[in-house]
Amino acid sequence: MREAPKKQRPVIRNVSITDITTNYKQPPSALVSILHRISGFGMFLLLPFILYLLQESLRSEISFAHFKGVVDNVFVKIILLGLSWAYLHHFTAGIRHLFMDNHMALDKAASQKTARWVLVISLALTVLVGLKLFGVF
Repeated sequence: MREAPKKQRPVIRNVSITDITTNYKQPPSALVSILHRISGFGMFLLLPFILYLLQESLRSEISFAHFKGVVDNVFVKIILLGLSWAYLHHFTAGIRHLFMDNHMALDKAASQKTARWVLVISLALTVLVGLKLFGVF
């Protein structure tokens, strides 16, 4: 008897993060989702440090003046601007998710539109925070 030829199994490969970021064009909703996760993770990691700085700045007037001087450094302002973007993006994307939980903007076109609005609003608010942080107004 002759055996039936074996079917070739499809080759399944894992998709790495570099494949996702360089080879595929992501729609705005995917970009917002990825940035929402990254901003949440960053805020989670830096929360103990931020709370420590808050605790130390509230300890006395001298420690407050010391931390006020630290914040005058341009490098620290850039870090604070990054943290501000993370918070503002996470907040606006969270509001978008609350609308989606209430079955609003679930179709593809509306989802892409709200994702674009999240990106625009979070960046606009970050620019306002940056202008205030760097002393424009």
